[in-house]
Amino acid sequence: MKLLFIEARKKLDLDVNGIDFSLLPKEVFIAYSIQFKEFAEKIKAKLGKRVKGFSQVLGCSPVKSEYPILLVGSGRFHALNLALTNQLYILEGLQIAKLNEKEVEKIKAKRKAALSRFYSAEKIGILVSTKSGQENLKEAVKLRKGLAKKGKKTFIFLADNINLEELENYPVDSWVNTSCPALTFDARIVNSREIGNKYI
Repeated sequence: MKLLFIEARKKLDLDVNGIDFSLLPKEVFIAYSIQFKEFAEKIKAKLGKRVKGFSQVLGCSPVKSEYPILLVGSGRFHALNLALTNQLYILEGLQIAKLNEKEVEKIKAKRKAALSRFYSAEKIGILVSTKSGQENLKEAVKLRKGLAKKGKKTFIFLADNINLEELENYPVDSWVNTSCPALTFDARIVNSREIGNKYI
């Protein structure tokens, strides 16, 4: 089956001259969701040489930047995902705000708890999405073999839509996610990137 991906742009009746950029550091990386690309380009032009990088942000791909990030978009997922690795500023309407550090610390605490649970687990479930762009079965198979060598009992679960509530129905101590990192905001799940190549 052939898939056709069509970009959807959002028309914003906003004037970049109405934005107070004083909260931003001297140098920033601009990340944007595709719907806000045109508005992000206007902000880039306004900030000029202060912009050290400019890139679309995808939910399942991290943004690599040594500079603080200004996120031009909507929704909490992108923001929380980026805030785990970067100092993050969010543009909401014409207001720039720094993401609440307490919220970020709560997520980091969940990540530590999930990793601790993973290392002590005897039975591990490996989650694989069959969605285009997220499917990573080869990595899951390698991971299963690596975990087996460490004496872990492992299971691979494939699904189009992964329902977190359904995980309670299986006798598994910890879960490893090989698809969208949004799942790893759950304290029961570690992202395959978090455990590195140790088990592959």
